[in-house]
Amino acid sequence: MATVAEWIEGARPRTLPNAVAPVLAGMGAAAQLDALSWWRSLLALLVALSLIVGVNYANDYSDGVRGTDDQRVGPLRLVGSGAAPARTVLAAALTALAAAGVLGLVLVAVSGQWWLLALGAACVAGAWFYTGGTRPYGYAGLGEVSVFVFFGLAAVLGTVYVQAGRVSWEALGCAVAVGCLSMAVLVANNLRDIPTDREVGKVTLAVRLGERGTRRFYLVLAAVPFAITLALAVAHPAAVAGLLAAALLVPPVRTVAGGARGRRLIPVLRDTGFAMLAWAVLTGAALAFAA
Repeated sequence: MATVAEWIEGARPRTLPNAVAPVLAGMGAAAQLDALSWWRSLLALLVALSLIVGVNYANDYSDGVRGTDDQRVGPLRLVGSGAAPARTVLAAALTALAAAGVLGLVLVAVSGQWWLLALGAACVAGAWFYTGGTRPYGYAGLGEVSVFVFFGLAAVLGTVYVQAGRVSWEALGCAVAVGCLSMAVLVANNLRDIPTDREVGKVTLAVRLGERGTRRFYLVLAAVPFAITLALAVAHPAAVAGLLAAALLVPPVRTVAGGARGRRLIPVLRDTGFAMLAWAVLTGAALAFAA
Protein backbone atom coordinates (compact mmCIF):
# COMPACT_ATOMS: atom_id res chain seq x y z
CA MET A 1 0.00 0.00 0.00
CA ALA A 2 1.22 3.45 -0.88
CA THR A 3 2.51 5.71 1.88
CA VAL A 4 0.91 9.02 2.78
CA ALA A 5 3.75 10.82 0.99
CA GLU A 6 3.10 8.77 -2.15
CA TRP A 7 -0.62 9.54 -2.03
CA ILE A 8 0.21 13.23 -1.74
CA GLU A 9 2.59 13.01 -4.68
CA GLY A 10 -0.04 11.06 -6.62
CA ALA A 11 -2.47 13.95 -6.10
CA ARG A 12 0.09 16.05 -8.04
CA PRO A 13 0.40 19.07 -5.73
CA ARG A 14 2.22 21.01 -8.48
CA THR A 15 -1.16 21.31 -10.23
CA LEU A 16 -3.01 22.78 -7.22
CA PRO A 17 -2.37 26.40 -8.33
CA ASN A 18 -4.61 25.56 -11.30
CA ALA A 19 -7.48 25.29 -8.79
CA VAL A 20 -6.50 28.10 -6.40
CA ALA A 21 -5.59 30.80 -8.94
CA PRO A 22 -9.00 31.04 -10.71
CA VAL A 23 -10.83 31.39 -7.40
CA LEU A 24 -8.47 34.14 -6.21
CA ALA A 25 -8.87 36.01 -9.49
CA GLY A 26 -12.64 35.52 -9.28
CA MET A 27 -12.67 36.91 -5.76
CA GLY A 28 -10.96 40.07 -6.97
CA ALA A 29 -13.44 40.45 -9.81
CA ALA A 30 -16.35 39.87 -7.39
CA ALA A 31 -14.92 42.49 -5.02
CA GLN A 32 -14.66 44.91 -7.93
CA LEU A 33 -18.43 44.40 -8.36
CA ASP A 34 -18.85 45.02 -4.60
CA ALA A 35 -20.18 41.49 -4.14
CA LEU A 36 -17.38 39.57 -2.41
CA SER A 37 -18.54 36.79 -0.07
CA TRP A 38 -15.75 35.04 1.81
CA TRP A 39 -17.68 31.88 2.60
CA ARG A 40 -18.97 31.48 -0.95
CA SER A 41 -15.41 31.99 -2.19
CA LEU A 42 -14.25 29.29 0.24
CA LEU A 43 -16.89 26.90 -1.08
CA ALA A 44 -15.80 27.64 -4.65
CA LEU A 45 -12.18 26.96 -3.66
CA LEU A 46 -13.07 23.62 -2.08
CA VAL A 47 -14.99 22.62 -5.21
CA ALA A 48 -12.02 23.51 -7.43
CA LEU A 49 -9.53 21.66 -5.20
CA SER A 50 -11.74 18.56 -5.05
CA LEU A 51 -12.08 18.58 -8.82
CA ILE A 52 -8.38 18.84 -9.53
CA VAL A 53 -7.47 16.13 -7.01
CA GLY A 54 -10.23 13.99 -8.49
CA VAL A 55 -9.04 14.45 -12.06
CA ASN A 56 -5.45 13.73 -11.05
CA TYR A 57 -6.35 10.45 -9.34
CA ALA A 58 -8.71 9.57 -12.20
CA ASN A 59 -5.90 10.24 -14.66
CA ASP A 60 -3.55 8.09 -12.57
CA TYR A 61 -6.09 5.24 -12.56
CA SER A 62 -7.07 5.39 -16.24
CA ASP A 63 -3.53 5.79 -17.58
CA GLY A 64 -2.32 3.12 -15.18
CA VAL A 65 -4.77 0.43 -16.27
CA ARG A 66 -4.11 1.28 -19.93
CA GLY A 67 -0.36 0.93 -19.45
CA THR A 68 0.29 4.53 -20.50
CA ASP A 69 2.44 5.16 -17.40
CA ASP A 70 4.62 2.05 -17.70
CA GLN A 71 7.55 4.12 -18.98
CA ARG A 72 6.75 7.35 -17.13
CA VAL A 73 9.35 10.15 -17.02
CA GLY A 74 7.54 12.52 -14.65
CA PRO A 75 6.51 12.32 -10.97
CA LEU A 76 5.20 9.14 -9.35
CA ARG A 77 1.99 7.57 -10.58
CA LEU A 78 0.35 5.27 -8.04
CA VAL A 79 -1.08 2.66 -10.39
CA GLY A 80 1.67 2.74 -13.01
CA SER A 81 4.39 2.29 -10.39
CA GLY A 82 2.50 -0.41 -8.52
CA ALA A 83 2.47 1.68 -5.33
CA ALA A 84 -1.31 1.32 -4.94
CA PRO A 85 -3.97 -1.03 -6.37
CA ALA A 86 -5.95 0.39 -9.28
CA ARG A 87 -9.28 -0.05 -7.48
CA THR A 88 -8.02 1.95 -4.49
CA VAL A 89 -6.91 4.85 -6.71
CA LEU A 90 -10.26 4.66 -8.50
CA ALA A 91 -12.04 4.92 -5.14
CA ALA A 92 -9.93 7.96 -4.24
CA ALA A 93 -10.80 9.61 -7.56
CA LEU A 94 -14.52 8.95 -7.19
CA THR A 95 -14.47 10.19 -3.58
CA ALA A 96 -12.83 13.47 -4.58
CA LEU A 97 -15.24 13.96 -7.50
CA ALA A 98 -18.21 13.16 -5.26
CA ALA A 99 -16.97 15.73 -2.75
CA ALA A 100 -16.78 18.30 -5.55
CA GLY A 101 -20.35 17.44 -6.52
CA VAL A 102 -21.72 17.78 -2.99
CA LEU A 103 -19.87 21.03 -2.30
CA GLY A 104 -20.99 22.37 -5.67
CA LEU A 105 -24.59 21.48 -4.86
CA VAL A 106 -24.34 23.45 -1.61
CA LEU A 107 -22.91 26.44 -3.49
CA VAL A 108 -25.69 26.28 -6.08
CA ALA A 109 -28.34 26.02 -3.36
CA VAL A 110 -27.12 29.07 -1.44
CA SER A 111 -26.74 31.11 -4.62
CA GLY A 112 -30.17 30.12 -5.92
CA GLN A 113 -28.75 29.68 -9.44
CA TRP A 114 -29.99 26.14 -10.12
CA TRP A 115 -28.96 26.20 -13.77
CA LEU A 116 -25.39 26.00 -12.50
CA LEU A 117 -26.05 22.32 -11.74
CA ALA A 118 -25.54 21.66 -15.45
CA LEU A 119 -22.15 23.39 -15.32
CA GLY A 120 -21.18 21.39 -12.25
CA ALA A 121 -22.17 18.13 -13.92
CA ALA A 122 -20.11 19.08 -16.97
CA CYS A 123 -17.09 19.78 -14.76
CA VAL A 124 -17.32 16.39 -13.04
CA ALA A 125 -17.86 14.59 -16.35
CA GLY A 126 -14.95 16.49 -17.88
CA ALA A 127 -12.72 15.41 -15.00
CA TRP A 128 -13.54 11.74 -15.50
CA PHE A 129 -13.58 11.51 -19.30
CA TYR A 130 -10.27 13.36 -19.67
CA THR A 131 -8.53 9.98 -19.61
CA GLY A 132 -11.44 7.74 -18.56
CA GLY A 133 -14.02 5.90 -20.63
CA THR A 134 -13.60 4.18 -23.98
CA ARG A 135 -12.79 7.36 -25.90
CA PRO A 136 -10.97 9.78 -23.54
CA TYR A 137 -10.72 13.24 -25.01
CA GLY A 138 -7.28 13.75 -23.44
CA TYR A 139 -6.03 11.13 -25.90
CA ALA A 140 -7.42 13.14 -28.82
CA GLY A 141 -5.63 16.43 -28.22
CA LEU A 142 -8.47 18.17 -26.38
CA GLY A 143 -6.98 18.27 -22.89
CA GLU A 144 -5.80 21.87 -23.19
CA VAL A 145 -9.22 23.01 -24.36
CA SER A 146 -10.87 21.39 -21.33
CA VAL A 147 -8.37 22.99 -18.95
CA PHE A 148 -9.07 26.41 -20.46
CA VAL A 149 -12.83 25.89 -20.17
CA PHE A 150 -13.00 24.31 -16.71
CA PHE A 151 -10.08 25.89 -14.83
CA GLY A 152 -10.22 29.18 -16.70
CA LEU A 153 -13.67 30.25 -17.85
CA ALA A 154 -15.85 28.09 -15.58
CA ALA A 155 -13.77 28.48 -12.41
CA VAL A 156 -13.24 32.24 -12.59
CA LEU A 157 -16.61 33.25 -13.98
CA GLY A 158 -18.41 30.73 -11.75
CA THR A 159 -16.70 32.16 -8.67
CA VAL A 160 -17.85 35.64 -9.66
CA TYR A 161 -21.37 34.64 -10.67
CA VAL A 162 -22.30 32.79 -7.46
CA GLN A 163 -21.44 35.98 -5.56
CA ALA A 164 -22.49 38.82 -7.85
CA GLY A 165 -25.21 37.17 -9.96
CA ARG A 166 -23.44 38.55 -13.02
CA VAL A 167 -19.99 38.79 -14.56
CA SER A 168 -17.95 41.72 -15.84
CA TRP A 169 -15.48 42.25 -18.66
CA GLU A 170 -12.75 42.32 -16.01
CA ALA A 171 -13.85 38.87 -14.84
CA LEU A 172 -13.76 37.59 -18.42
CA GLY A 173 -10.24 38.99 -18.85
CA CYS A 174 -9.13 37.21 -15.68
CA ALA A 175 -10.75 33.98 -16.87
CA VAL A 176 -8.89 34.07 -20.19
CA ALA A 177 -5.58 34.94 -18.52
CA VAL A 178 -5.80 32.20 -15.88
CA GLY A 179 -7.06 29.74 -18.48
CA CYS A 180 -4.03 30.41 -20.68
CA LEU A 181 -1.58 29.90 -17.82
CA SER A 182 -3.42 26.77 -16.74
CA MET A 183 -3.13 25.50 -20.30
CA ALA A 184 0.58 26.33 -20.23
CA VAL A 185 1.05 24.00 -17.25
CA LEU A 186 -0.52 21.13 -19.18
CA VAL A 187 1.38 22.00 -22.35
CA ALA A 188 4.67 21.79 -20.44
CA ASN A 189 3.60 18.44 -18.98
CA ASN A 190 2.68 17.07 -22.40
CA LEU A 191 5.84 18.47 -24.00
CA ARG A 192 7.84 16.36 -21.56
CA ASP A 193 5.76 13.28 -22.38
CA ILE A 194 5.79 13.51 -26.20
CA PRO A 195 8.12 10.50 -26.72
CA THR A 196 6.28 8.15 -24.34
CA ASP A 197 2.82 9.34 -25.41
CA ARG A 198 3.66 8.60 -29.04
CA GLU A 199 4.71 5.08 -28.12
CA VAL A 200 1.41 4.26 -26.40
CA GLY A 201 -0.82 6.07 -28.92
CA LYS A 202 -1.80 8.96 -26.65
CA VAL A 203 -2.32 11.74 -29.20
CA THR A 204 -2.12 14.87 -27.07
CA LEU A 205 -2.03 18.34 -28.59
CA ALA A 206 1.74 18.31 -28.00
CA VAL A 207 2.04 15.14 -30.07
CA ARG A 208 -0.02 16.77 -32.84
CA LEU A 209 1.99 20.02 -32.80
CA GLY A 210 5.38 18.36 -32.44
CA GLU A 211 8.14 19.53 -30.15
CA ARG A 212 8.88 22.83 -31.89
CA GLY A 213 5.22 23.78 -32.24
CA THR A 214 4.51 22.90 -28.62
CA ARG A 215 7.35 25.08 -27.38
CA ARG A 216 6.04 28.01 -29.41
CA PHE A 217 2.52 27.41 -28.12
CA TYR A 218 3.76 27.51 -24.52
CA LEU A 219 5.46 30.87 -25.14
CA VAL A 220 2.27 32.33 -26.62
CA LEU A 221 0.20 31.12 -23.66
CA ALA A 222 2.73 32.63 -21.25
CA ALA A 223 2.47 36.02 -22.98
CA VAL A 224 -1.34 36.35 -23.21
CA PRO A 225 -2.01 37.13 -19.50
CA PHE A 226 0.33 40.11 -19.58
CA ALA A 227 -1.36 41.53 -22.66
CA ILE A 228 -4.61 41.25 -20.68
CA THR A 229 -2.91 42.96 -17.73
CA LEU A 230 -2.19 45.99 -19.92
CA ALA A 231 -5.81 46.06 -21.07
CA LEU A 232 -7.06 45.89 -17.47
CA ALA A 233 -4.64 48.64 -16.46
CA VAL A 234 -6.28 51.08 -18.87
CA ALA A 235 -9.43 51.05 -16.71
CA HIS A 236 -7.78 50.08 -13.42
CA PRO A 237 -4.19 51.39 -13.24
CA ALA A 238 -3.40 49.30 -10.15
CA ALA A 239 -3.81 46.17 -12.29
CA VAL A 240 -0.39 46.88 -13.79
CA ALA A 241 0.93 45.09 -10.69
CA GLY A 242 0.10 41.85 -12.49
CA LEU A 243 3.18 42.41 -14.66
CA LEU A 244 5.33 41.56 -11.63
CA ALA A 245 4.34 37.93 -12.06
CA ALA A 246 6.29 37.88 -15.32
CA ALA A 247 9.50 37.60 -13.29
CA LEU A 248 8.42 34.14 -12.13
CA LEU A 249 7.95 33.03 -15.72
CA VAL A 250 11.51 33.87 -16.79
CA PRO A 251 13.04 30.52 -15.65
CA PRO A 252 10.35 28.26 -17.20
CA VAL A 253 10.30 30.29 -20.43
CA ARG A 254 14.08 29.96 -20.70
CA THR A 255 13.86 26.23 -20.04
CA VAL A 256 11.18 25.64 -22.67
CA ALA A 257 12.74 27.98 -25.26
CA GLY A 258 16.16 26.46 -24.59
CA GLY A 259 15.08 23.01 -25.77
CA ALA A 260 15.06 21.17 -22.43
CA ARG A 261 13.62 17.64 -22.47
CA GLY A 262 12.55 14.93 -20.06
CA ARG A 263 13.03 15.54 -16.36
CA ARG A 264 14.48 19.00 -16.97
CA LEU A 265 10.93 20.10 -17.85
CA ILE A 266 9.41 19.01 -14.51
CA PRO A 267 10.22 22.33 -12.72
CA VAL A 268 8.45 24.18 -15.54
CA LEU A 269 5.09 22.90 -14.26
CA ARG A 270 5.79 24.17 -10.75
CA ASP A 271 7.17 27.54 -11.86
CA THR A 272 4.35 28.18 -14.33
CA GLY A 273 1.82 27.33 -11.61
CA PHE A 274 3.46 29.75 -9.17
CA ALA A 275 3.46 32.49 -11.82
CA MET A 276 -0.26 31.88 -12.41
CA LEU A 277 -0.91 32.07 -8.68
CA ALA A 278 1.09 35.31 -8.37
CA TRP A 279 -0.76 36.85 -11.34
CA ALA A 280 -4.13 35.95 -9.77
CA VAL A 281 -3.16 37.38 -6.37
CA LEU A 282 -1.77 40.62 -7.78
CA THR A 283 -4.55 41.18 -10.28
CA GLY A 284 -7.30 40.12 -7.89
CA ALA A 285 -5.99 42.49 -5.23
CA ALA A 286 -5.77 45.32 -7.76
CA LEU A 287 -9.40 44.80 -8.86
CA ALA A 288 -10.55 44.64 -5.24
CA PHE A 289 -8.66 47.88 -4.54
CA ALA A 290 -10.44 49.50 -7.50
CA ALA A 291 -13.89 48.65 -6.07
